[in-house]
Amino acid sequence: MTSDSRPGDPGADSPRGQAPEQPGLFGSEPAGGRGGSPAAGYQPLAARLRPAKLADYAGQAHILGPGKPLRQAIENKQLHSMILWGPPGVGKTTLARIAAETADAHFIQLSAVLSGVKEIREAIAQARQHKREGRDTVLFVDEVHRFNKSQQDAFLPHVEDGTVIFIGATTENPSFELNSALLSRSRVYKLRSLENSDLEAVLLRGLAALGDAVSADPDCLALIAAHADGDARRALNLLELAADLAQEGRITPGTMDEVLQASLRRFDKGGDLFYDQISALHKAVRGSAPDAALYWLCRMLDGGCDPLYIARRAVRMASEDIGNADPRALTITLEAWQVQERLGSPEGELAIAQAILYLACAAKSNAAYSAFKAAMADVREGGTEEVPLHLRNAPTSLMKEMEHGADYRYAHDEEGGYAAGENYFPEALKDRRYYHPVGRGLEQKILEKLEHLRSRDKNSTIRRYD
Repeated sequence: MTSDSRPGDPGADSPRGQAPEQPGLFGSEPAGGRGGSPAAGYQPLAARLRPAKLADYAGQAHILGPGKPLRQAIENKQLHSMILWGPPGVGKTTLARIAAETADAHFIQLSAVLSGVKEIREAIAQARQHKREGRDTVLFVDEVHRFNKSQQDAFLPHVEDGTVIFIGATTENPSFELNSALLSRSRVYKLRSLENSDLEAVLLRGLAALGDAVSADPDCLALIAAHADGDARRALNLLELAADLAQEGRITPGTMDEVLQASLRRFDKGGDLFYDQISALHKAVRGSAPDAALYWLCRMLDGGCDPLYIARRAVRMASEDIGNADPRALTITLEAWQVQERLGSPEGELAIAQAILYLACAAKSNAAYSAFKAAMADVREGGTEEVPLHLRNAPTSLMKEMEHGADYRYAHDEEGGYAAGENYFPEALKDRRYYHPVGRGLEQKILEKLEHLRSRDKNSTIRRYD
């Protein structure tokens, strides 16, 4: 998982070729050209352009726009404990720093990857000292989802009594990763990936910070913004790399070909975005939207997802959402899985795409899925019902004497190959019905057949349990 402890996202425009006038954008050190000040040593461009105030912060208008509660809380210096949830590079760390600076609060940053209970206690001790001096402390925990329960519990009492104002940053869904006690004492703010327009503004400021010696074609900045995929830090890193590779200080399309050698679209294997994408694929199939399903399939493949994982999930879709409305769906999906295993990519990927399109276009029924869930619920929640005597096997004379298999009706000997009035449930469950076929695809025929057989049961003179 990429840490968000690295610099966030600068925001407002600066004229190209002119260094920003606000020294706060670069911390306490002057810009010092492309490599930073000699005294401070090299700093990445993203670090030098970290915003110091809300006016320079890019994006997140849905929580920081005029009149929004979070903006008002920061501007009024009335901070509260919060969790900033969003993908890497959208400015979680930067926003926490701005909030602390605006409120004139002491800022302590911990990394959940590197810090333990000892570091938390030291931070709390610092906070207490500042509290005695009349100053609040913001305790910022980066990647807070990496903290285990005991670590979260270690600073929870100090959040409750106001010793610290807790701000956590996470790329993962807090409802899954954080304990309920911490969640209940914090507001969760969802940060979004930056729009390309925001990223282009960031890049213009970055270009200005690089100085007059570097220039870029406008199309190149748009290309960087597109490949940064909503991540300001990535955008500035790409710009800095392009500046290093530029011939005579000019960033051209040829320069960008060198920079953008690999796919840079965000995928985050195993993270929230991964599961969001497979969820979108599944829902597009369920919604009979083949074009959307194909799009999400390609998004995942392009991001590096294992095609066999998608094939396995497609098998689930075939059973859960199509079922007996079109049993061919399961066969086609299994065959696509086999093609991927035998031939690999790209042949296998095409077969999976074919299967996904078939699933999306097939008649839909979740009757088998619903029936399975209902039957499992009965089994798990009910008692251990005895197998009725007429359904028991009787391979020995003793079992026959105990009436195993007694009065069993062999269906093949009955009219139409069906023992009308027979019941194959334990008596306590004799009227249970789990499977409700829908009137679509092959299940329409199944529904008609079952209705016919039930009518025969109703009219039969021989009825079990009656």
